[in-house]
Amino acid sequence: MRAVMLTATGGPETLVTREVPEPSPAAGEVLVRTEATPVLFVETQIRSGVFPVPTGLPAVFGTQAAGVVTEVGAGVDPALVGTRVVVAGMGIGAHAELVCAPAESAVPIPDGLSCVDAATVVMGGSVALALLETARLSGDDTILIEAAGTGVGGYLTQLARSRGAGTIIATAGSPENRERARSFGADITIDHTEPDWADRLPEALRGDTIDVAFESVGGSSSLAVLDAMTPLVGRMLYYGMLSGTPAAVTSSDLLARGLSLTGCSGPAWLARVAITQSTVLELAANGSIAPIIDTVLGFDDAGHAHERIELRHAKGMFVLTPEKG
Repeated sequence: MRAVMLTATGGPETLVTREVPEPSPAAGEVLVRTEATPVLFVETQIRSGVFPVPTGLPAVFGTQAAGVVTEVGAGVDPALVGTRVVVAGMGIGAHAELVCAPAESAVPIPDGLSCVDAATVVMGGSVALALLETARLSGDDTILIEAAGTGVGGYLTQLARSRGAGTIIATAGSPENRERARSFGADITIDHTEPDWADRLPEALRGDTIDVAFESVGGSSSLAVLDAMTPLVGRMLYYGMLSGTPAAVTSSDLLARGLSLTGCSGPAWLARVAITQSTVLELAANGSIAPIIDTVLGFDDAGHAHERIELRHAKGMFVLTPEKG
């Protein structure tokens, strides 16, 4: 079978397509014939060496896949055969024509939702839904969503608007992404590539303050965001660092302003995200949220997708399919 291999840590050129032996499901696993596999931001960090590779190299790359169950291992309900599912939990190994994954990770794809759309929405949408549930929004909260034109931020904006959030302030790094954030329901948009963007929040708020900030940019701007938040009730949910550096927020910064910060990461957080996957796929199937996709590519173009993501040129999810390789 064909698969995208990570041959070494380094640049996008370390991803190559090769013929590899077909896998067989072990006890507790399902074998999935892949129809779509997303390229995630975290995968670019694993490939480059920022995060450790969970196995020896060379190895089949990719962390999620969507497709049809063709075989099950011992202890798995044989009725799953023929079911369209999204799978994860195999460490890496998802960018392949056939993928083995824990049966407990298999989430059925609703009728009416393609495997490509399921692969596109499942991770970003699940993180967004978990963030909203953690934030416990009221109907009149003023919220800040960073990087709202694509990815998690785009799904956050769609979900927050559909669930009756108050004012939504969105940041995005290009005119196109700011327009997309407005189409998702943002009331005010700001260019977060400008060095002083967070210092201009009070002007955009016109006397209002931010009740909930979904922090994904990190760096020094996060401290300026605190100054625009509502004392005593303001809460920041911290889940990313697109700037490349952690949010410059200390416990003293929070204490002095009467604010709270929740770190949305780690095993317990990922377990919460996984619980929301079925709901997110249903929301996508019934049209409540729109999958945000850039391009469907073949396995041979995996390196190109990584390059576009790292250059911040992605307008949505890149999805790989065996048929296009």
